[in-house]
Amino acid sequence: MSHMLTAPGAPFAVVRAENGSLVYAEGPRTLREFVEPTWTFGDQPFLVAEDRTYTYGEFFAAASALANRFVGTYGLRPGDRAAIAMRNHPEWQIAFWAAQLAGLIAVPLNAWWTEAEFTYALDDCAPRVLLVDGERLPRVSRWAAGQGQGQGEGEGGREPVRIVVFHHDGYDGNDGAAGCAGAVGARVERYEELPAPDPATAPPDVEVRPEDDATIIYTSGTTGRPRGAVATHLAQAGAAMNPRFQAAASALGRGQLPGQGPAPITLMTFPFFHVAAFTSLYSAMAVGGTLVLMRKWDARRALELIHEHGVTHYAGVPATALQLLDEATAANDPLESLVMLATGGAAAPPDLIARLTARYGERIEARNGYGLTETSGGVLANFGADYRRFPASVGRPTPVTEVRIADPAGETLPEGKVGELWLRGQSLVRGYWRDEASSGRAFSRDGWFRTGDLAVARDDGRVSIVDRLKDMIVRGGENVYCVEVEDVLHAHPDVIDAAVLGVPHPVLGEEVAAVVRIRPGAGTDAGELRAHVGRRLAAFKVPAHVLVWEEPLPRNPTGKILKRELRDPVAEHIRAREE
Repeated sequence: MSHMLTAPGAPFAVVRAENGSLVYAEGPRTLREFVEPTWTFGDQPFLVAEDRTYTYGEFFAAASALANRFVGTYGLRPGDRAAIAMRNHPEWQIAFWAAQLAGLIAVPLNAWWTEAEFTYALDDCAPRVLLVDGERLPRVSRWAAGQGQGQGEGEGGREPVRIVVFHHDGYDGNDGAAGCAGAVGARVERYEELPAPDPATAPPDVEVRPEDDATIIYTSGTTGRPRGAVATHLAQAGAAMNPRFQAAASALGRGQLPGQGPAPITLMTFPFFHVAAFTSLYSAMAVGGTLVLMRKWDARRALELIHEHGVTHYAGVPATALQLLDEATAANDPLESLVMLATGGAAAPPDLIARLTARYGERIEARNGYGLTETSGGVLANFGADYRRFPASVGRPTPVTEVRIADPAGETLPEGKVGELWLRGQSLVRGYWRDEASSGRAFSRDGWFRTGDLAVARDDGRVSIVDRLKDMIVRGGENVYCVEVEDVLHAHPDVIDAAVLGVPHPVLGEEVAAVVRIRPGAGTDAGELRAHVGRRLAAFKVPAHVLVWEEPLPRNPTGKILKRELRDPVAEHIRAREE
């Protein structure tokens, strides 16, 4: 039925651009074009936090006022970088969209980074303005203090970095602010002390073009130093259209007309700096939806917010979604207002949809998919009846996303064969910030992005991710896909979480190891878990080593398991068994 949405003249019709990529024929061409119409939603609530709510009108007025300050008071020019280092405060969105209205390049930074990680990224992107909350101020103050003599760009250097501090009172102590102020004086301002926004003020008169850079978003860094993925306005505009297409296709699949019914009320648990958050954000903003924010994830508090605000959509990583279902089950909560449970940021175990369906039937639609920092958010999605039938799939691509499964030489493989997933389309980034070597390795000359993920495509367009290319275990010449073993472990009723990784073996090259977290009080041991896998998978896929882990498995802020942090404990476990 999706052809009804993509036919010539339809809302999601596509054309091929000069560079060979598919782009939406209609819709915004820049993020400024996307955000400007949101002021028409006026008094509808947009951002709901613990301390205050911003309506769309209040949000747009605040973003316009800050954008004018960037241009008029700070003298910033299109192409200057605006770094954002904040938790999920409503003002994060004001800062981000002010940058877009001013023609700046927004650089969302990981709010959980250490001082050294912040310093690396700030040195790399060299922002002209730093938008930071009081909680993160001490972690960036030393870098900011070093900017007092200019950043050395161009002839004679540049003006020192401007700093705007949000929610300073949320930080116990002001050593960071004092350090910043001592270095750059009046160039540090508290957002709360700026003039109140005038609702009648228009955004600054600056030209923003589709080919201009809109964002630099740093990769998660699970394998090394983060790299800044650069998306143009046209790419981000495509990313804003992608979830709208998926929502329309989902509605058609349920026998409904797209765009009907009330605007969504979404419980947003993704950190704003992550591309998975952008997918949910764009979807809500396009129709005047509401985002309910949490300061810190807590499943019980999430249930309270769902009831308090009549939440209709849940957005988060699979781990938090499973915890929400556990809490709802323990409380015998019917989740009456919820109609959508969307996960992203990490692979969803197949039993998630089974658990949801077993308890709530088909009333709550589950959605998962696939996206990367380099794709500016989700570009494949699985939902509705297809998700229930094919829970291990990440679904089908959006109309502007082309898919190839390639062998090591880059040749296209036939359907049903496992190879590297290559993607091309409107929402893909143009490359990595000031890193031509990495860009050349990741992107082909004709615009295909090598994802580094192993996948298989079916004749109906569905794609299944098999594993990360570099994490695949080669055991005695046999390929073991970690995600396959992890899915079987997740299916055991006593397993809360599981990670599979390869360990060195003198004869086989690599052997399979698993780290598994068991439900408290369960008596399941390593032997039973190995037997469980052996009943489902071939013998060479059964973990030779199983480490039962009592604490939550280490994850990055977007929910991905940090397997590198498990390698030493697994090695110690193996040595202890051999002694």
